[in-house]
Amino acid sequence: VQLQASGGGLVQPGGSLRLSCEASKRIFSINSMGWYRQAPGKQRDMVATITSGDNTRYADSVKGRFAISREDAKNTVYLQMSSVRPEDTAVYYCNVVYTRYGTVYNLWGQGTQVTVSS
Repeated sequence: VQLQASGGGLVQPGGSLRLSCEASKRIFSINSMGWYRQAPGKQRDMVATITSGDNTRYADSVKGRFAISREDAKNTVYLQMSSVRPEDTAVYYCNVVYTRYGTVYNLWGQGTQVTVSS
């Protein structure tokens, strides 16, 4: 199974962007799906996650601005970004944690660049 992230690009401060991450095939027994980001010279940090029970969690820096959602029929997780700021500039990675035959797998997408600049 592979994850394909898309939707990144250049956006002005205050603007909006929607990231998508699609799995190459249906993944069963998903524990959680999420988005992480990594700015140059910094570690990769959690942005938002959503569990199989649709419980969501957000980094404090994006609360009220970003929204994570999932569409199981399309094997896709989304990140709606609003009121973006220059400090949101980073490579965004999608993540899926799932269990198969008792083993937990941690799957990462290839990353999509988001640049917030005027």
